[in-house]
Amino acid sequence: MRIIKTLQFRVRDKHANLLKGWARAVNFTWNYVNELSERSIRERGVFLSAYDLHPYTKGAGKELGLHSQTIQEINEEYVTRRRQVKRRRLNWRKSKGVRRSLGWVPFKSGAAKFKNGQLYFNGQFFKIWDSYGLGSYKMKAGSFSEDARGRWYFNVAVVFEVCEPTGKACVGVDLGCKETATDSNDYKIKGREYRKLELQLGLAQRANNKKRVKAIHAKIKNRRKDTLHKYSRKLVNENAAIFVGNVSSQKLVKTRMAKSVLDAGWSTLKTLLEYKSAHAGIVFEEVNEAYTTQTCSCCGSIPDSSPKGRARLGIREWTCSECGTTHDRDVNAAMNILALGHERLVGEKVAA
Repeated sequence: MRIIKTLQFRVRDKHANLLKGWARAVNFTWNYVNELSERSIRERGVFLSAYDLHPYTKGAGKELGLHSQTIQEINEEYVTRRRQVKRRRLNWRKSKGVRRSLGWVPFKSGAAKFKNGQLYFNGQFFKIWDSYGLGSYKMKAGSFSEDARGRWYFNVAVVFEVCEPTGKACVGVDLGCKETATDSNDYKIKGREYRKLELQLGLAQRANNKKRVKAIHAKIKNRRKDTLHKYSRKLVNENAAIFVGNVSSQKLVKTRMAKSVLDAGWSTLKTLLEYKSAHAGIVFEEVNEAYTTQTCSCCGSIPDSSPKGRARLGIREWTCSECGTTHDRDVNAAMNILALGHERLVGEKVAA
């Protein structure tokens, strides 16, 4: 089976000035199209489509030093965003100042090629850190993008061959604050990357060292992403079905646990598991995790000895007063989530 997958490659810093120049030209084109579209709506009541915008920007690529397909992609992206937000005018893309827009240079399928170990686009060769073996993939549409530290990345959609899944087991995953995730096999990932660098971040912020602040935030993000990617890949490789509790980070960020909730990255982990499971052809389901912490995974009862409410969040181990089994709080919840996932699968088979 073949699927479309997006890969990201770091571009060497020596190409940054060239890409910044292209990004300024992209911003100029975007703002021109934005003004043109708003004027058409104001004066004629006509919403211009991407097809309508192409004649107005024809030949602009030569003047601005951009690929012609980049100009077309800007028009299409603008119309898409305008429809999404349902506004007659979008925000300007700024090339200067504190609130400047991060660089972005889009392109269509076939505009970028991989030649002799380098990336070729718009008459220029770019050196990249090729960690995926880009030459072995068929490239489609993509873009160059800049991060907050001024580093550039090449993002491209490729055709990816999906291997048959080898895992036969099932696993339940409980999401938490103290440990980002705990599965029914008693495997835990600690997380809390922001907490580890919180002191350094505070020192940099008080010293008004903006460059250092950006670097620390990037380090936190990269560490969290690396941990979640490795853990999600491990689960997908070893299992045929993955069940996760439906804990909502949007609700919990309104409480005193907001910092720990945001540091955990639950939404990111769910997203990674969802698309990796789809690529591998295995089952991924979110189940209602209500009372999974309080319910004994051995006897199925909710004893008086089980931890209940926020006041007892500090209880990490407890003993069931009904059957006498001692539980790790998070492992017990993960096992209950796994049991609920099996019940859902059985219900789907019966309904079918």
